[in-house]
Amino acid sequence: MRPDPVVADQPKRAEVSGRYAPGTARAGFFATLRAVAWSFFGVRARKAHEADMVSLNPIHVVIVGIALAALFVLTLIGVVRLVVA
Repeated sequence: MRPDPVVADQPKRAEVSGRYAPGTARAGFFATLRAVAWSFFGVRARKAHEADMVSLNPIHVVIVGIALAALFVLTLIGVVRLVVA
């Protein structure tokens, strides 16, 4: 059986170990915080977004997102209580 020439000529994909692509550094806490804060604001450059998709851990993003959302809600409650009092 002959291999399909289109498939045989295509380069093989690099194996990815773990969640991160080879040659990329893992993002730290402040990089995750910055990415989530920018997403709350709603402004993000495509190049920075693509770089974050490769280096950020999704679980860390969810944890930081929940924490920032809770902080935002608590800040709003505090401001309303201050204005009403």
